[in-house]
Amino acid sequence: MTGRLIYVMGPSGAGKDSLLQFARKRLAGEPVLFAHRYITRPSGNGEVHVALSVEEFAARSVLGLFALEWSSHSLRYGIGIELDAWLGRGCTVVVNGSRQYVQQALARYPRAEVVHVSAAPHILEARLGARARESAEQVAARLTRRAPFALPAGVRCTTIDNSGALEAAGQALITVLKERVSV
Repeated sequence: MTGRLIYVMGPSGAGKDSLLQFARKRLAGEPVLFAHRYITRPSGNGEVHVALSVEEFAARSVLGLFALEWSSHSLRYGIGIELDAWLGRGCTVVVNGSRQYVQQALARYPRAEVVHVSAAPHILEARLGARARESAEQVAARLTRRAPFALPAGVRCTTIDNSGALEAAGQALITVLKERVSV
């Protein structure tokens, strides 16, 4: 495959969806594609995804229609197999992934680059509370969980702090996405 896979990950509330929307608007017309996530949850709250029932997701999984798929917080997440066609055409493809699934994603796409989005703990707490998808107890449990991740040697990883203005973090993401990396 000749394209670049950019695997964006970070804790809930770090603002990954906001960053991706920021970059998507500003890169329209560029050979940078943003893969849709298929999730067993209704859409909303600023998150752009394709909502599937548990049964629809399972049927697509059995048919091999996901290039990547994982479970988190009692939900199923998937990235469609169009990802492979886009990479084969030389596009830069951006995936909103999971820290817990990064090892499996790198096993399938060993040349993937990782962008880790972070934010200060008080920012994460405020953003999670504002989403109103979980109780205060569930938000507190998410914040204390601190899902660890480790990357194999040689994996390119860029960390973007999204604690401040979206414009600054968004420009940092755009810089990564517009780079031409020769391997």
